[in-house]
Amino acid sequence: MTYIDKCKEEIGWLKVVFAISTATDISLIAWVIQNYGKAMPILLMIGTFGVLLLTALTIWVNRVAYQKINKLEEL
Repeated sequence: MTYIDKCKEEIGWLKVVFAISTATDISLIAWVIQNYGKAMPILLMIGTFGVLLLTALTIWVNRVAYQKINKLEEL
């Protein structure tokens, strides 16, 4: 497998991880907002921490994908 093909495959996997983490993040944000007054405070804290982690993961995956895309431009 050539280097270009390997980079394309990695970008494809990063797109999948990005889509899953974005969908999960949006769903968790919606849950936290809907249950703000009803849920136990510890669940809201865990949910908020999860939102922060998923948002950080999404940003990191996005940056890695763009770095790989820029590598492909150089080839």
